[in-house]
Amino acid sequence: MVRLEEIVMIHDLRRQGLSVSAIARKTGLDRKTVRKQLAGGIKPPVYKSRPERPRQLAPFEPYLLERITLYPDLSGKRLLREIAAMGYSGGYTAVTDYLRANRPARIKPFERRFETPAGRQAQVDFAQFRVEFAEEPGVARVFWLFSMVLGHSRWLWGRFCPTQDLQTVMRCHIDAFDAMGGAPCEVLYDRMKTAVIDEDAEGVVIYNRSLVALLDHYGALPRACRPYRAKTKGKIERPFRYIRQDFFLGRTFRNADDLNAQFRDWLDTVANVRRHATTRRIVAEHFAEETLALTALPASAYNAVLTVERRVSHEGMVSIGGNLYSVPDATRKRVVEVQNHPREIRIFEDRKLIAVHPILDGRNQRRVDPAHRRLAQVRQERPTPPSGREIGRRSLGFYEAVGKRLAGVEGRP
Repeated sequence: MVRLEEIVMIHDLRRQGLSVSAIARKTGLDRKTVRKQLAGGIKPPVYKSRPERPRQLAPFEPYLLERITLYPDLSGKRLLREIAAMGYSGGYTAVTDYLRANRPARIKPFERRFETPAGRQAQVDFAQFRVEFAEEPGVARVFWLFSMVLGHSRWLWGRFCPTQDLQTVMRCHIDAFDAMGGAPCEVLYDRMKTAVIDEDAEGVVIYNRSLVALLDHYGALPRACRPYRAKTKGKIERPFRYIRQDFFLGRTFRNADDLNAQFRDWLDTVANVRRHATTRRIVAEHFAEETLALTALPASAYNAVLTVERRVSHEGMVSIGGNLYSVPDATRKRVVEVQNHPREIRIFEDRKLIAVHPILDGRNQRRVDPAHRRLAQVRQERPTPPSGREIGRRSLGFYEAVGKRLAGVEGRP
């Protein structure tokens, strides 16, 4: 195909008086081509359209369209992993181009970003998720995701919980600090009720005493987010959206244990090993450096006690935190002392320990220790004692003979 600049050159050389052969030598073209262009005048060349090459993404586009139709917020990286498992070997850009063309773009306002030094701050909050477990089809349950993220490295820890009560919050803090191998200087909270109780007229925040005691044990201080300024907690708000899009949507879970097991695996294999879009660093590698700036874990485990009195029901159960726990059959007191530890419930009668139970998650659950019901089991297993001599079974003929004899005796004068 002769280019437009070559056609112009041919006509220009002809105006200068060059012959066809001279123009052919000058341009490197065939003489027939030169004559054809001179006869046709200066016209733009017409190019034939190239046949469209098959695209690697084409076989997977119906699947992608179905997924973003059902779950519009699924992330591109999540979908790339899914179609890669189905055989896709192309690039990530082709996937994002297709997604951008087939779902509406989000318009976000400009935000000012705040970065924190290593070891300075962690951010904590709860997010609500509705989930239907495979073991309970048709039953939608509300679970709360407790999440803690380090502000510097963006290392993430979390757990799905059925409640947001104080005992749950404290256990999650302890497990998060254990997982990161230390504690930050401060923990930033939204105005969650288990952390921030009130604020006085002068603007002084009143924190939950139990939570303050726990943080003090680990060398950390609480800090409340400014009212109506949730953007100051962007490092925790963005991961919630990321978790919902990249982990939660489009998955199935057997039960609560399976939900948290899959979540822990996703944290270890996806979230904490990715290259963070803001820091441009691998989260796990960045976290390994930040651990040097964290406050070391204390030598002893946190074991604060909250002591209350509870009444024993006629079924031998004690109500604690919306759940029922058993006491032994031999318990005589109708009122017992209950100690709430971070991970277990201890029940005392006259200062003597009579029962220990692991804390039940959620509400309206019962836990009966089989050892507490041994008296009832013994009564059921004990054989019934004989009431007297055993009475043997006799034939009807025997009773007929006895009857005739008695009749004969009675008939005598």
